[in-house]
Amino acid sequence: MRISSLQAFNNGVQGLQRNYAEAIRTQQQISSGNRILTPADDPVASVRLMQLEQQQNMLGQYKDNLSAANSSLMQEESVLNSVNNIMQRVRELAGEAGNGALSQNERQAIASELQEREDELLGLMNTRNARGEYLFAGFQGKTQPFERQADGSYAYHGDEGQRTLQIGSSLNIAVGDNGKKVFENITNAARLSSGWTEVDPANPVQPLAGSTLAFSAPLIQDEVTYSGTPAFPASGIVVRFGDPAAVPPEDPKEYEVFASPYTAGDPVLQSGRLDSDDARPDSFAFRGMTLQFEGVPVGGESVTIESIPNSEKQGVLDTIHQLRMALENNTDSPEGKRDTRSAVAAALTNIDHAMINIDSSRGDIGARMNVIETTLNNNEDVALVNKSVQAELREIDYPEALSKLAFQSIVLEAAQQSFVKISQLNLFDKIR
Repeated sequence: MRISSLQAFNNGVQGLQRNYAEAIRTQQQISSGNRILTPADDPVASVRLMQLEQQQNMLGQYKDNLSAANSSLMQEESVLNSVNNIMQRVRELAGEAGNGALSQNERQAIASELQEREDELLGLMNTRNARGEYLFAGFQGKTQPFERQADGSYAYHGDEGQRTLQIGSSLNIAVGDNGKKVFENITNAARLSSGWTEVDPANPVQPLAGSTLAFSAPLIQDEVTYSGTPAFPASGIVVRFGDPAAVPPEDPKEYEVFASPYTAGDPVLQSGRLDSDDARPDSFAFRGMTLQFEGVPVGGESVTIESIPNSEKQGVLDTIHQLRMALENNTDSPEGKRDTRSAVAAALTNIDHAMINIDSSRGDIGARMNVIETTLNNNEDVALVNKSVQAELREIDYPEALSKLAFQSIVLEAAQQSFVKISQLNLFDKIR
């Protein structure tokens, strides 16, 4: 086989270049610490590394979201804790106001502190977060959620939305609560009204001559019994006292309860009798509802108790406002004191309902913060595993690489020496 000098020279140069390139590549791997310098070095591992890098970036975003969610929930929990402290003080004031020995001036002094607590509570319910958005406005973060109306009542201008953040590949978590859920959707225990039964609306029945019977506002104290089986009649009830003029004569202190509207022959739902101590009020209870009767009936009186339209729920601020107005305006007359007792009883029950609702929201926040903590730990574990897998795929094995570089250096030196000798083997050298 004939090999020209040019062919031998080219083959030698190509071998030197190939061996040199391999040695340089190994040296670059050692200096960078990476086994894969280009996707061509290991296509399968390169694709896997890209996937792990994408997952690592997502975990970084989830970590930022977890931090933001935790900060938002911590702020909400702090606000609700302050709200709860105010509610406890308001409840104490309501209990003090229920003391029948207080004068109107003393009740007005309590009302003055209630006004301050009411304003303080309004400020907390309109709290903004670090981005300047209202904390309890739902999705309407730029709209002030709670506003005092001209008549002293309060209106909610937010919505019922609940903001969420993604903290995992398939996990979202709520980072706040709307004000309607926390402060407005409070069961109203004073959603019933009481009054003398009207046979003809144009000529309402007034208390009968000689009767001193009076009654307080009804109050729902047992929601389970009120809505249980049998439930409180949706149309209301009528309490009828015995008529001495009936045949046979009836005891005027005895009463019977019927579903409203009453017609002769209706079934009796409950019956009872006022006690003999006319100086003390008598408590009347029917399917979760309570009411106080005072005075002495002459017989034949009829009292209707029915629901007040659109009063199923009542906000925290409206409850405090109504109590404050009762303390400011009710006089020391028997009727005024009775109205004050009714307002205090309604306020105490509604405040208890509100505190239960707020505590429930705080419990939800605690549960979410536990989820955040658990998810953060899980994401950190996954990130650690990802880095370990990336290291196995990308990083070089230094002992193996150094051994390989030493071997390649020997091969390169041998190729260089052999090339020098081969390049001297030509016809002209022999002729000389």
